[in-house]
Amino acid sequence: MFPKLVIWPELLYSSFNVTRLMETEGELSVQEIHAPNSICFGCGPANKEGLKIRSFPIKNGLEMKFLPSDEHQAFPGMVNGGIIGSLMDCHGNWTAAISIMEENNMNHPPCTVTASYSIKLRRPTPFGTELKITSEVIDLSEDRAKVSMTLSANEKICATGEGLFVAVKEGHPAYHRWN
Repeated sequence: MFPKLVIWPELLYSSFNVTRLMETEGELSVQEIHAPNSICFGCGPANKEGLKIRSFPIKNGLEMKFLPSDEHQAFPGMVNGGIIGSLMDCHGNWTAAISIMEENNMNHPPCTVTASYSIKLRRPTPFGTELKITSEVIDLSEDRAKVSMTLSANEKICATGEGLFVAVKEGHPAYHRWN
């Protein structure tokens, strides 16, 4: 469902930080490819204070890795549940957008928004270790996708979630948010 992403040269350099491109050694996330100017707190590459998640295609979904900073703790040694929710929400949203794009043979992903999502915090998520979130589409239609997500740390599942993400049409306040 997720073939190799095409990188359009005009997107690579359109007001995108070239230094950050060099830091990634040419490996661009779906966010950097399709929404380099996004200011979303969770996934916006242009938000200096945001989480700047970076999602990459895997079989049937996306995968991301994230190393929390000190300010992402709920209490010493544990990641805040709100940060976990933001990571999973944005990652699930991008999973939906990319799958809708691929399913409908589109050149660019549609702008999708979260209709609903739920998270089950299964164990405390430790601070000081890399978090890994994988996602997969469990139901797909022309303009929406239901996505399941799993967050693990040290190869232990810390949280699971599910969300419904919907492509918005022109006139919706979020329609141009990735431009």
